[in-house]
Amino acid sequence: MEHLGLKKIRLNLARTKEHPGGSALHGYEFIAPLDDNGHIDPVEWKKQRMHCRVRRFWGDEEEDLGHLVHRRGGSWAFHYDIDGDEDDEAGYKFGEHPFQPGEYVSIRDEDGDLYTFQVVTVVDV
Repeated sequence: MEHLGLKKIRLNLARTKEHPGGSALHGYEFIAPLDDNGHIDPVEWKKQRMHCRVRRFWGDEEEDLGHLVHRRGGSWAFHYDIDGDEDDEAGYKFGEHPFQPGEYVSIRDEDGDLYTFQVVTVVDV
């Protein structure tokens, strides 16, 4: 089944104090509809949101699987926990950033820590 406009986006951790060279072992892969400028398309997301999945990989930790969600007010987040006792991870200004290789985006994790990631790949689903 073809999903028009859906892209698989990989984000790797940019440099931090613990990882001065960044890390390909820490990051996210998620599926989202992107417009011609590489921005997440909220109209297409609404039509295809069940396909907009996320996989969080973080070193030796167990992977988290969830969904890309569009919150009230227009912000974007990764939602993992169906039961509701785990906080979402919020994309910092995801609606404004183009998802193109080489670009940087930030994500606030469930503990409130803000991490920067580099867009490594963007491929058709």
